[in-house]
Amino acid sequence: MKAAITVMAEKGYHGTSVRDIAMRAGLSPGALYYHFESKQELLATIMERGIEELLRRTRAALAGAGDDPAARLRAIVRTHVLFHLEDQRGTMLGTSELRALEEPVRARHLDKRHRQQRLFDDVVLQGAERGVFGTPIPLEASRAVVVMCTGVAGWFSPEGPLGRTEVALRYERLALDMVGAVRS
Repeated sequence: MKAAITVMAEKGYHGTSVRDIAMRAGLSPGALYYHFESKQELLATIMERGIEELLRRTRAALAGAGDDPAARLRAIVRTHVLFHLEDQRGTMLGTSELRALEEPVRARHLDKRHRQQRLFDDVVLQGAERGVFGTPIPLEASRAVVVMCTGVAGWFSPEGPLGRTEVALRYERLALDMVGAVRS
């Protein structure tokens, strides 16, 4: 799967052959077919494992964040950013190759992405309802936060001036600013 992520990130799903993946993994194409019926199944597995893990981590972050909407938003932003920086190629592949997923897998995957978005929506809506967040457009702010957090995979460099944790902390602040968090 790591070989598939690497090659697909370089060439795109449609530009990658099973032979390319097998060669990168040090396998024969036949050996790859022993584990996956097709390149499509391999892509679906990569994407499904990714979104399932992101959902699991986000739910765990919420469970440990308490009741304060600002703390909850910080926790899920941190989780989302760090997840996308953990395996940048894999998460970028998951974002860019959605169009390559075939039905019915694509619809199931989109449903899970919507569930992830709803976790953010619920936190921002709760904060707005409780007067903790001042944004008049909570759902739009929530979507913007998720897009911002997902996008770090496209620009972050481990050789850059900020580490992953520093980026996550800055994005927590940006997210709170975006939702108009009331400072106490």
